[in-house]
Amino acid sequence: MRRLLALSVALLALALAVAGCGGGDDDSGGTATGGTPSGTVRVIMEEVPDTDIVKSLLPEFQKEFPDVDVQVEALPYDQMRDRIVSSFLASDPTYDMIVVDNPWMYDFAKGDFLLPLDDRITAAQDFDHEDFAQPLRDIAEVDGATYGVPFYNYALGLIYRKDLYAQAGLTPPTTLAELKAAAAKLNTGGRAGIAMQPQKGYKIFEEWGNYLFGAGGAIQDADNAVVLDSPEARTALQEYIDIYKASAPKNSLNWAFDESLRAVAGDKAAQMISYNWMLPTLNKADGPAGKLAGKFALAEVPGGKSILGSWSWAIPKNSASPDAAWAFIAWVTSKQHEKERVIAGGAPVRASAMSDPEVWEQGFGEDYYTTVASILEDAAPLADGPNAEEMINVVGEDLNAAVAGQESVDDAISSAASGAQETLDK
Repeated sequence: MRRLLALSVALLALALAVAGCGGGDDDSGGTATGGTPSGTVRVIMEEVPDTDIVKSLLPEFQKEFPDVDVQVEALPYDQMRDRIVSSFLASDPTYDMIVVDNPWMYDFAKGDFLLPLDDRITAAQDFDHEDFAQPLRDIAEVDGATYGVPFYNYALGLIYRKDLYAQAGLTPPTTLAELKAAAAKLNTGGRAGIAMQPQKGYKIFEEWGNYLFGAGGAIQDADNAVVLDSPEARTALQEYIDIYKASAPKNSLNWAFDESLRAVAGDKAAQMISYNWMLPTLNKADGPAGKLAGKFALAEVPGGKSILGSWSWAIPKNSASPDAAWAFIAWVTSKQHEKERVIAGGAPVRASAMSDPEVWEQGFGEDYYTTVASILEDAAPLADGPNAEEMINVVGEDLNAAVAGQESVDDAISSAASGAQETLDK
């Protein structure tokens, strides 16, 4: 991962040096010619359930837009950024449309590699951009221009076993102290009280950031300066370590979300802080939890403020088919097709879908969607600014070292804060 990240950063640095040499910069509403959009749209996406749902919608899109051929290439996350940056630099780009993870948005937009979409959004009939959750719209905006349309969210929440909580007389924790107590009480009978993802780099920061918010801390201030070096951050890290040592599965120091999911699905752990869309995955009758399907619920993380992740649809400036790409983006993110995608199990991004009784009935219940809406109201990304993904991994190295006992809590927080600021200042 570190080697991939270094390559990605190097490619992006080269890209920034030659910014502006890409393809056209059409920012019109509709098509450039005013006619029906046509062409091949090659898109890169991550290997996640939401991508499979989008693929399932393509035949319906093709009926409405027979002259647009959307071709999806799905790749593991670790391969995507390098492939996207290489396409930005190519005279014959590989991709006409991309999905952008939120740590990449600033660099891609500031590098002049994405088409601004404001005029297209304004011209799109009944698009209702304000219907998307505000924090998701904020991620796609750089220097006052909009470069992406929300695709799906991966904000984190507490996913827990309802039956185990009821048997133990517990309610979802609202503080870190309550989470610690609940995890300890449920740590019985060969079942861990909580599954965690302390893997160095991105994963531990993504999980621990919720503890930081729960302790009243912050990652960056209003001016994007790093403010991690705080008493709240030290409290949050000590609480994380204490819970890990007392209630997490043994020998799970290198776990990420896949391992945590398997532990919870396999009755080896009672709960986890993870992506909200894992609840539908666990509660599906044919899902990984098997006979436990239906026994899981979602709550806000202790403190009520969670780490926010988001993927956004975007159009590279050197796209060979920007009008056809926009036709698909406007179609798949419309209220109607957002509703279809969410009912099929996709992570919601529009308020209208999360408040729709038909979505509640045909999807995964009112409680789930109203909880996701509450999570999205007050969620924040791990980093904002240049080199955000590298900054996230820098912090995650120190956090993991503290959990492993290789650094003290005090040293880990001090090192993480200084390393984070140095990375953003590069």
